[in-house]
Amino acid sequence: MALKENSKLVFNYVKEHDGEDFTANDIAEATGLEARSVNGIVTSAFQRKGLMERIESEIELEDGTHKKVKFIRLTDEGRVFDPNAKDEDAE
Repeated sequence: MALKENSKLVFNYVKEHDGEDFTANDIAEATGLEARSVNGIVTSAFQRKGLMERIESEIELEDGTHKKVKFIRLTDEGRVFDPNAKDEDAE
């Protein structure tokens, strides 16, 4: 599966931060992409293919209130995925 540049940016960020808690907004801030684009990339390029998943969680904000968030994680398949591998069926 050949990845587009923005998809590679997102994948590389997630891989480098595997095991940490981060959201699409965190990825967007770190990569310079729009959060909306990151969400689309995660869903279409990775989540639907079983390479990433979203884990719903609740965090406490500085003011003591709580907010639901979805942390992005690699699946086991995502951890062994090579974003630079050439796919014979690539368009």
